[in-house]
Amino acid sequence: MVNIKIAYIGGGSMAWARTFMTDLAREPLLGGEICLYDIDCEAAKRNEIIGNRITADARAVGKWRYTTVSAIGEALTGADIVVISILPGDFEHMRSDVHLPERLSVYQSVGDTTGPGGIIRALRTIPLFVGFAKQIKKYSPGAWVINYTNPMAVCVRALYEAFPEIKSFGCCHEVFGTQALLAAMLKRDRGETADRSDIHVNVLGLNHFTWFDRATWGEHDLVSLFARYSDEFYESGLSAGYDPGLDPVFHCSNRVKFDLFRKYGYIAAAGDRHLAEFMPGEIYLKNRETAENWGFTLTSVDWRISDREKKVKHTARLVSGEEEIVLKPSGEEGILLIKALVGLGEVVSNVNLPNTAGQIKNLPKDTVVETNAHFSKDNVRPVMAGSLPDAIYDLFTPHIENQKEVMRAALDCDFNAVLRAFERDPLLRGKCSDGELYLLAEDMIRNTQDILPNTWREVV
Repeated sequence: MVNIKIAYIGGGSMAWARTFMTDLAREPLLGGEICLYDIDCEAAKRNEIIGNRITADARAVGKWRYTTVSAIGEALTGADIVVISILPGDFEHMRSDVHLPERLSVYQSVGDTTGPGGIIRALRTIPLFVGFAKQIKKYSPGAWVINYTNPMAVCVRALYEAFPEIKSFGCCHEVFGTQALLAAMLKRDRGETADRSDIHVNVLGLNHFTWFDRATWGEHDLVSLFARYSDEFYESGLSAGYDPGLDPVFHCSNRVKFDLFRKYGYIAAAGDRHLAEFMPGEIYLKNRETAENWGFTLTSVDWRISDREKKVKHTARLVSGEEEIVLKPSGEEGILLIKALVGLGEVVSNVNLPNTAGQIKNLPKDTVVETNAHFSKDNVRPVMAGSLPDAIYDLFTPHIENQKEVMRAALDCDFNAVLRAFERDPLLRGKCSDGELYLLAEDMIRNTQDILPNTWREVV
């Protein structure tokens, strides 16, 4: 067994932290210490109790000692791995992000990555990640840093902006769902059973706007299979491949994927809720009914609040021992990546990294992109994905430019940069007058101003 120290920033999480704990408990080759740090110290202490209950379970083969710390430096000191999964702000900030643009008939299905919601969320997230990077540089400069927080690309970019030598990458499971869809198509079409990890894909794009230009199972080309299914199920949709345990709000019929394939000839490889937000608003997000017709749901903040209330009650039952610990695999690959980094094998997985190596040849090198990468002992090497196909290149242009624009807006407290990002974003472009965009940006920033740098109070 390899013993390591993991610092968990956002250690009070009731979602990512719990899946991380159970996955670690199922891994016999890793063990050690996990320091939980959170601005909500009581939430971290509850996870400490749950984590230590998990490791005490006779079924847990990975043994860990969970401790809560009140200072980030204490968590980071001596850390081999740093995990970041935080909620930047609270649900009232998110309510403004997601729902305030609806006054201009601008709808968002998630609102945490792109669109007006993603842009404003980035303003409050980027300064936090700059702070994390500085603390990591001070206390654990050699640690590997795994980010799970959205907006993923700008979070990773902020880490590298503040600490260029940082060893960091961002993990997202959206690609896994499209691999699972391909495996389900294979089963339905040929009766062949394949695990989604057996589906080999070339990943290229931006987080939540990833695409496959190649997909195979053994010698079988799955792009041609996807093409046939896109035609067959374009009208009715096909929900195969989804985890039945997921709340229906996360399910989709894959009609957006099928439509994008029929238009462009490549497999869009994120969930439909995310893909829709990267496209012009009148296509998939004209209104709620349009989204429903395309077979996906707008995730409201009221639903998120209700879901949190359920998680709070679930947490209380786990802490008290009233509810049994369930050690089921999450399907995430974070533990596999950690194993590879500490020398326990090698693995290839999709991650978010700066395009420094030119893994996507025709995108700027400072853009944080999502491709496959090869993981081995103390090394992450991006897989060269080739060029973004001409057919879809123009879809990426506003989002590549906005990644840079939003970074500058957040670091310089530049309202005009926010306006330029709003004007460029496909959900907003052409739907609102200049005056309406100005007022929307102003109101959305004011609604999140309490947790923005003080300079914003002089700007807005």
